[in-house]
This record gives sequence, structure tokens and C-alpha cells, in this order.
Amino acid sequence: MKRIVLLLALVAALLSPVATAEAQGDEDLPLLSISGVSVTEDQGTMPFTLTLNRPSDEDVVVRVQPKTVRNQAKPGEDFVRVRRNVVIPAGETTATFEVTILNDDVPEEDAVIRLVIRRIKGATFVKPPRPRALIIDDDGEPEPPLPPEPPTAETDFELKVLHINDHHSHLESDGTDLDFNGKETRVEMGGFSRVITKMNELRDTSDIPVVTVHAGDAITGTLYYSLFKGDADAAMMNHVCFDIFELGNHEFDDGDGQLAVFLNNIGGIYNPASAACRTTILGANVKPAQGTPLFPTDEAELFIKPFTVKEYGDDKVGFVGLDIANKTRNSSSPLKTTEFLDEVETAQKYVDQLTADGIDKIVLVTHIQYANDLSVASQVEGVDAIVGGDSHSLLGDFGDFGLNPVGEYPTVTQDPAGNTVCVVQAWEYSNIVGELNIGWDADGNVTTCGGTPHLLLGDTFEREPEGADDREPLAGDDLQEVLDIIDASPQLSIVTPDADGEATLGYFTGQVDELVNTEIGTVTEDLCLERIPGEARSTICDVADTADMGGDIQQLVTHAFWQRSFESDIAIQNAGGVRVDIPAGPLTIADVYELLPFANTLVNLEMTGAEVKAVLEDAAENAIIPDGSTGAYPYASGLRWDVDLTAEFGSRFSNLQVKGKDATEWTPLDEAATYTIVTNSFVAAGRDGYTTFGTVFDEGRVEDTFIDYAQAFIDYVEQNLGGVVSKVPADEYSTQNVTQ
Repeated sequence: MKRIVLLLALVAALLSPVATAEAQGDEDLPLLSISGVSVTEDQGTMPFTLTLNRPSDEDVVVRVQPKTVRNQAKPGEDFVRVRRNVVIPAGETTATFEVTILNDDVPEEDAVIRLVIRRIKGATFVKPPRPRALIIDDDGEPEPPLPPEPPTAETDFELKVLHINDHHSHLESDGTDLDFNGKETRVEMGGFSRVITKMNELRDTSDIPVVTVHAGDAITGTLYYSLFKGDADAAMMNHVCFDIFELGNHEFDDGDGQLAVFLNNIGGIYNPASAACRTTILGANVKPAQGTPLFPTDEAELFIKPFTVKEYGDDKVGFVGLDIANKTRNSSSPLKTTEFLDEVETAQKYVDQLTADGIDKIVLVTHIQYANDLSVASQVEGVDAIVGGDSHSLLGDFGDFGLNPVGEYPTVTQDPAGNTVCVVQAWEYSNIVGELNIGWDADGNVTTCGGTPHLLLGDTFEREPEGADDREPLAGDDLQEVLDIIDASPQLSIVTPDADGEATLGYFTGQVDELVNTEIGTVTEDLCLERIPGEARSTICDVADTADMGGDIQQLVTHAFWQRSFESDIAIQNAGGVRVDIPAGPLTIADVYELLPFANTLVNLEMTGAEVKAVLEDAAENAIIPDGSTGAYPYASGLRWDVDLTAEFGSRFSNLQVKGKDATEWTPLDEAATYTIVTNSFVAAGRDGYTTFGTVFDEGRVEDTFIDYAQAFIDYVEQNLGGVVSKVPADEYSTQNVTQ
């Protein structure tokens, strides 16, 4: 196995008898020390002694945990990772924390771990040291001692960055399934009130400076945005009082004017009294024209700043913001006069400006996607860390719990000069609070880069007992097993929602029943529901009305998706994803959420014309086979066809024609050409028989717009139709002729 010895930051030799942290803060508190220790793996345990320099009048509680060092010891293979409170009782001066060492009886190299002090109550110390330790493998010939570590620059300044991104108006918690020791378990996860609690906890217990960051896409995605247009999000965000907010592409979904209202509510640019906080809004590559809502008068009143400099005593840290340019320009609704500049060129420009001003600690706050963050890091010299968003990337050690991380947290890479750059992102939907701890030496070089992405969980857990159909709450040993796993996993946190945040959310929730009945338009004629043409699904229309071309409302929904995914050439939608008829008369928000009740987003897929034809064949096959679903029958916009459902699979669709959004003529589908297809996230992954979609999805030719599909239909009614809703023209129905 490998070698583990505890070294505290101030111990000069490997087995120095006592490592003592220099006192800081309240001098009346006792001072904590920890003894060094070395063991062989067959000893079974590694005892660390915690010592106070004098007894305390109350219990001293120290939260400690062994953690792996990159590419060294592994939890569960070399040692047992257990996070636990160690109590030094009042009147006493010592206590012991034991790490269980695993003996595999295999000669191996020695390995390194470290002990993390997560929290201390009733005593004091300087910044928690990162003690290293060795376990000596005793299963073969003695290994030579480890060579001394190369000298590293001493950390001169540390900063804790607490961050979220892409919460998309997901203010309430959601239920999801996680694996605990391979057992699927329903948990409550996320919710913005838990974000508030966790950020306050991490900020209040930190012994180093803290900055709070939101990396964009705060708004659009749930009923809370449809009804309150960012007011609910701003109110919840102001409980955190973010230091920095970076613009995301979806901030522009309702245009610059609506964005200005939201930014004033969190930043107080023009009316400080209207904002509980004065969050700094970043977007170095976003350039609104003077005289527009985001830049009404002069430079001093710009909503959006290219950078900000935060001062922490004698240390200054520069933060530069970047929004994803092409995606915002092409997939949202900014004013045509609002420019979006190249991300790399803009970043280097402001990094150089800050460096010239003597700022040698620089963080990019970006909304440009994880892969682009890594690319920018490799191209822009002088960046120390990137706190990102947009791609909803899950980073960190979550694979054992049934989640699919795409990288490490933090991801450590290099700039063009070979300097360390720390890259982080915090998934999505108020589920994670990221905690990045970054240190610099006196010359502004990164010396430490670590942290934890905290997945926010509730305290209830349910499973389906064997042979049962319904979940039941866990209790007894099963519950304790889950609690022990969570306690031993720093990336998992049971978090109580913040009471003030819950009260604020309750204020908005209390208005939902009334506001969902808000009228967004008028329907001029009955819009019939149908799946396969002539199936007689409608409750308000005669079967003759749908026998030739299918459902009016399915066709209209598909047309809406085509229009609201600005980059799409064609929209394809499964009939079963549209749930009700829409009768002539007023159309409300509640009607839309009944029409489109699922938690889907709009997804763009890059496909050849041949693949487009193949996915139609897939869908029709699943719609007509005995054990299939008629809800799979396809509807499209920008694409029309003749279909013979009596023909063999692969030869049912003919006369396939396409027409662009601004075109006036239909032309044949080119099977060799590439098209951008928008669909809902359910069928994009290959569900409901849309097998070819699934293949394209798995190959990565996909981009989730994260536009809620119900919100897209609302926007279509309000912005594209001006509130007047009718059938699409007959020549734009996707099914022009059907044989069955």
C-alpha cells in the first residue's frame, strides 16, 4: 500500500511531536494542537491526538476528516473516509481521532493522504492546515523513504469563492433518485432556500475572505419566471446578497428592457432603495448602445461593468465577466444594437488592463460553458481561476451516487505560460453550492486550488420495498446507513431551508393560484387535439376535422418551438407531448401548463437530411406497432411530408420538403445536407421510439437551450403572435397527405 504520516503546515520534520497552529482571533480561546503519527498498514488504525494548551470551560468541538491527495491513497481501498466531530470535554485537554487503515496484503508503494479540519468551536487556530500523512506498506520489502517534496512558494493570501450558476428560476426543491451503496433512494434536493442556508454557513464559518458569485442564467425556466418576470428570483438572490452576478444568455430572453428591471432589483443601479443588495453586474463582452435600457445616459450609470476589483486588506482581486456571445446573440432576444464581443480577446484585454494596474490575482466569472472555460484558460495569460456556467456541468466526486460528473472539482489546468488555472462550475437548478478555495503567494502565483461542490439534500429518504409499488420512508438501520454515508461524504450536505428565504418564497407561491389565470392571449378558433390523423382524440372537435392533417394544437406547439429556437431549421415534436385541446376564447398561463405539463426543455440536434427522414420513420413505427404508443406520431415545422402508414418501415415518408423561417418556397429535403432540429428534451434522448435522435444525442451533436418548453410557448403567444392565436396555415401542416 502506500505511506501515510501527518504533517501540519508548521512542522519542520515528518514526525515532529506536536504541530501547533498559530492563534488567531479571540485570544481568550484555548489553542489547538495536533500530534503527528506514523503507522504501518497492519496496525489497523491511525490515532491522531488533539491537544489544547489549556482546559476550556466548555466542550471544544473539532470537525475532522481524512481526504485523499490526488493520485495517492483511495478511500475504501487504503483507508476509511469518515468525517466526525471530535469532542474535547470541558476541563480536559486531549481527545483522539482515529483513521481506519485497510490492509490488502499486497506489496505496493506507500501513499499520501491528508487530514482536513473542517470546523472548530471553542478553540482557535490559524487557517486550517492541510496536514499530510503516510501509511507504511508492510506487505513486502521495505520501501525506500519518500523523497522530500520540492519546495513550494508559501501561500500569502487565500480566498473562498462561493458560487452557483444556472438556477433558472428553480426556487423550490425537487425530488430525485440517488444511489446509496447501490440502492436507489428518493431524496429531496436543492431549492434556493437551501442555497441561502449553505452560503451563509460557509461564509460565517470561514476564517479566510469570502466572495459570493452567481455565474448567470438566474431567470427563465419555471412558472416563477412566467408569473413574476424575475422578481421572485431577485428577492431570493437578495437573501444571499451576491457580490458578483455575471450575465447569462437567458437573461436576455425578454429583451434588454426586462433585463434592466431585474438587474436593478439585485444591483440597485438607478434606484438603490429598490434593491436590498448592491450586487455588481459583470459582462465585459456585452456592449449595449447608449440610450438603450441597459445604458440609458452616461458611462457612470451603466448596468453592466467589464470588471470589478475587490479589496481584502492589502490584497486586491480582479474579477472579469464574460457572456457566451454567439448563443446570446442568436438564441435570445437582445436588442440588435447590443453587441457581444469575442470572449478570448475581451478577456485578455481586461486581464492585461488589471495587470497593468498592479492587480496580480485575477478571476474570470464566465457564462460560456465548461469546455470553453478550459479553452479560454489555455489562451488567456494571467488568469488564476474561472468560475463558470451555461453548460450545467456537474464537477466533482458524484459517480458513486448515480450522477454523472464531467470533470474534477476543481479542474486544474494551465494558461499559455504554464501557470495554474482553477476551473469550477456548480451544476444547475439550485442543487449545488460550489466552494472554491484558492491561494496565492506574494507574487500573485496560485499556490493552492481546492474545494468542495456541496450537493444540497433534504432530510427525508424513501425507497420501494421489494415487491411494492410505492416508496416508503427509510427508518432504522436503512436510514442510519444513508446518514452515515452522507456524513462521510463532504460533497453531500443535509441542509435546512433558510426560514427567511422560505417566507419570501411563500409570498410568491401564495400568488400563483391567482396569477396562473392571467390571460396571455385570445384563441380565435378551436384548436383540436389529435395524435395520428383521424384517431379521434379531441373532446371538442369532430374526427373529420383531424382526419387529413392531424392535430391543430400539436402543429401550433411545434411551430412555436421552431420560432423560439432561433437557430433551428426544423422542429419535430411527438404528438403525445401535447396534452389537451385548446378551445376558442381566452388563453391563460394555466392553460399552457396543462397543455405542456412536463419538465422539458428545447434541445437542438445537428442532423443530416437522411437522419431526419430516419427519425420520422422511427416515430411512425412506434406510433402504429401493437405495443407502441400513438403519442409517438411526429409533427414538424419547417418540414412537411406525405405518409403511407400501410407501407413497410423505411419507406413510409415521401415528398419531404423544407422551408426556412424567412423563405417563401418549399424545396426538397436534402439528405446530404446538415440541419439544426429543435425538439423537446424527452424525445431528444431517444425516448418514445425516436431512436435516431438518441444516436445523435449520444454522439454529442446536441445543445440544450435550457428554454422551458411551456415558457417557449408563452413567449411565442405573447411576442410572436401578439396574443392572437389561430391555426397555422394549411400548407404548413407537417402531414399533408396520409394513407392508413
